[in-house]
Amino acid sequence: MLSFYKYISQFQKLCRPGIRRAVSVMILIALIVLGLQNSSQSRGNSVLDELEKTNPSSPVSLESEKTGEIVLSVDRKNSTSPIHQVENRVASIVAVTPRNPAPAEKAKAKRKKRMPAKTIQEMNQMLLSSGLSSLSVLTQGPSASDLQILEAKAQIMNAPVVENDLDLYSPVFRNISMFKRSYELMEKTLKVYIYKEGKKPIFHSAQLTGIYSSEGWFMKHLAASRRFLVDDPSMAHLFYMPFSSSILRFEFYIPGDHNHDRVIAYLKNYVATIAAKHPFWNRTGGADHFFVACHDWVPDVTAQTMANAIGAICNADLAADFVMGKDVSLPETNVRSIENPVRGIGGRTAKRRPILAFFAGRMHGYVRPLLLQHWENKDPDMKVFGPLPKGGGGKKMTSYAEYMRSSRYCICPRGNDVNSPRVAEAIFYECVPVIISNNFVPPLFEVLNWEAFSVVVAEEDIPRLKEILLSIPEKKYLALQTGVKKVQRHFLWHLKPERYDLFHMILHSLWLNRVLRRR
Repeated sequence: MLSFYKYISQFQKLCRPGIRRAVSVMILIALIVLGLQNSSQSRGNSVLDELEKTNPSSPVSLESEKTGEIVLSVDRKNSTSPIHQVENRVASIVAVTPRNPAPAEKAKAKRKKRMPAKTIQEMNQMLLSSGLSSLSVLTQGPSASDLQILEAKAQIMNAPVVENDLDLYSPVFRNISMFKRSYELMEKTLKVYIYKEGKKPIFHSAQLTGIYSSEGWFMKHLAASRRFLVDDPSMAHLFYMPFSSSILRFEFYIPGDHNHDRVIAYLKNYVATIAAKHPFWNRTGGADHFFVACHDWVPDVTAQTMANAIGAICNADLAADFVMGKDVSLPETNVRSIENPVRGIGGRTAKRRPILAFFAGRMHGYVRPLLLQHWENKDPDMKVFGPLPKGGGGKKMTSYAEYMRSSRYCICPRGNDVNSPRVAEAIFYECVPVIISNNFVPPLFEVLNWEAFSVVVAEEDIPRLKEILLSIPEKKYLALQTGVKKVQRHFLWHLKPERYDLFHMILHSLWLNRVLRRR
């Protein structure tokens, strides 16, 4: 190798400078190629293995969203050597991965990972460490509404101690003093602007019955509010994007097709429209914007378009796109009567509940079949069924509601997704909910103390379910059921909103997460 370099040195002295430079470049390229070829056989396979773990998909041409510029185009049909395979795999990763992944893309990547089940105590700690920090970073100086938010935060963090409140039951709240002060400030201060963009039926209208009705009742009440709405967006603390996820799904759904690309593109176009027409989305990156949406698709279809906004969603899955301290867990309320949304609520006293635990329902997901496998027709104290038969045929059958009214504990297992309308139904019928859904964030988690009125059981503990419930002392059960009765008012819809009802509780959680949010 030394003689080779001496030969090159003598050759360079005989050539003109321009030729010497060209020859030097050619020699450098030749050395690199020789080095790669000598090491490719030993390293090629291991590098390919690592790249396969990172991105096993085939490379495609990708156009830059912002400029329309072609980033990369790769053809691997005739590339068979290890070096070509490595180069093409690297090109694939470059083509499909942005240099600085956006929050939505990070959220989508997070959704694919499995997360160990979090206990309710671990969720409590996550909440404490997630939100008690500064406001969102603004690209411009703070507005008058931003300063009001800062002042509200200071008052909430230094709330006067409330010892005995005649209107609120303190055990069902995390911190009754902070909640009461925050709620009062919301009533006094909060102003919301509703974007007028978007056409019906997807925007500005929603269903008021069925399991997704929470989004509809919230939209209806906020649109009619005189206290909270403003016509001047410069005065707003929060900006509402009023779409119905259930109607959006209905309008775009093709039977058998679970691809959400069309819905994502539709919402992306909507966000682009309001961002181009108004300055407020770009001012905070959407951090002071929110949506209220209950369909199971919501985490998927909003992660790429509204990841920075506050999402009040029913499918509140920590292992997916739900962000503690930013998002709000929305109760899935199955309203059956528009004229009287509280019809039929209430249950029996603890002494008149002979059934230890009850569940009935269809076999969605993987948890419910396990529940039936271990407990269906296995124990007279555990009334666990599939779908209940319809009444008729001359035989009197116990209804679903009557089972809930007669049971001490109502089992609320997840279905295909983590949420279930049974959680709210159990509260309606004053039955202690038993939540079996790993990493499900219970509704209004930022303000409610779920340990005061529910039992959370890990999915893997289903075989021990009766043992766990019987281990709860009678005094503790009575306290839990009292908690259910007291918290019930915070889960109800009314024809006209009432103080501390579900409309105000959702709005308050949106307000609180905006005030305390960390960015």
